[in-house]
Amino acid sequence: MTPIEDHPLRYALANELHARPFPVAQAPCTVVFLAIKKPVAAVARDRAKDMAHLIDLLDRHGAQHPQPDATHYAGQIGRHWLKWEHHTEFVTYTAITQNVSERAFNPADFEVFPPDWLMTSPGQRVTSIMLRVVPRPDDGATQAALADWFEPESLAVSRVLDDSAICASDFRIDPAGHMRFALFVSEGTGRRRTGRIIQRLCEIETYKAMSMLGFARVKALMPQIGELDRQLTQLMGEMTKDTTHPDDLLPQLLATSTELETLSARSAFRFAATGAYEAIVHQRIEALREDRFHGRQTFADFMMRRYDPAMRTVKATERRLQALSDRAIRAGDLLRTRVDVERSAQNQALLESMDRRADLALRLQHTVEGLSVVAISYYAVSLVSYLLYPLTNAGISKGMLTAGVTLPVVALVWLAVRRIRRKLE
Repeated sequence: MTPIEDHPLRYALANELHARPFPVAQAPCTVVFLAIKKPVAAVARDRAKDMAHLIDLLDRHGAQHPQPDATHYAGQIGRHWLKWEHHTEFVTYTAITQNVSERAFNPADFEVFPPDWLMTSPGQRVTSIMLRVVPRPDDGATQAALADWFEPESLAVSRVLDDSAICASDFRIDPAGHMRFALFVSEGTGRRRTGRIIQRLCEIETYKAMSMLGFARVKALMPQIGELDRQLTQLMGEMTKDTTHPDDLLPQLLATSTELETLSARSAFRFAATGAYEAIVHQRIEALREDRFHGRQTFADFMMRRYDPAMRTVKATERRLQALSDRAIRAGDLLRTRVDVERSAQNQALLESMDRRADLALRLQHTVEGLSVVAISYYAVSLVSYLLYPLTNAGISKGMLTAGVTLPVVALVWLAVRRIRRKLE
């Protein structure tokens, strides 16, 4: 049997689904996480710098290098297991150490990423996480630890994955500059399930931070959008006045429309990315299958009360910007209609003026025709008189001869001119 030919991308696309495996972890362990993003033009950044930064960290531990075009890496560096991922706008580093410090959330645990290495980063920190993974104690000890580690007012706690673990965070940046997460793993929970929970918690924080960039962009745009709204409303009001000429409004409308389109173009990617990141945040929370822990708010509750309003603001601003663009288009259409109406009135007046001129020309033509009959008749009578002068020898005077031929000649000339005009018409 002749083998069927495979599509050239078949294996690459199938392997892509398995390219980013979940980490494998077992309590107790410490997880440190770092997300780095270039502040501007992150999508078009030099990705070779991201790879060079990773290789610098690997060289410090004598670890094997990834492939030059790799978008992910996982391996052992010293006593830490490292996972590196390359995303559209940012890169992430996850380091897992199979022990915990006596001091909870000890800043020294983050030294798996050396300070001098952090200073040479090709971007800026979007978020960093310290995640403490410990065996689950009884509920009383768990609540005592939560009260000691987190801010009670914003603390979110939930049982996840059918009571496989308890995860908690207050989503606040601690004095060391990190987000704190705690994971209390129930007895019998496997290493792979623990790794999946860790991955989802890190993704929730990462994509939450990335989506909040859209909220920051919206706050910066609000004054400018408000001013454009005011200008557009003022222009619409001016268009209703008969004293305002369209030529005066057109440059202002073009300037406002151009600025709106520029804002829309510059913000389109951030708005789209924010929507995608928000969807991932909610999807990852839903995947945890939360149950409430002693009446505490869950991660979903926290996001509903504090995160979702920011996302609704982003969506509302996006809709407002689109509505302003649509209003500017409608204003342009109205202004164009007004110009067309005025031009139609001018054309009508021009046609009426042309009709009057044509009527005057016709009257003048009739007048000229009458004068032409007289002039032609004058010369015709003279010629006929010269032709009939020999008759004067028979006793007819020249005056009588001229008088006798004048009326017939004039009549003939008039008939001839009238016939010619009819043929031309």
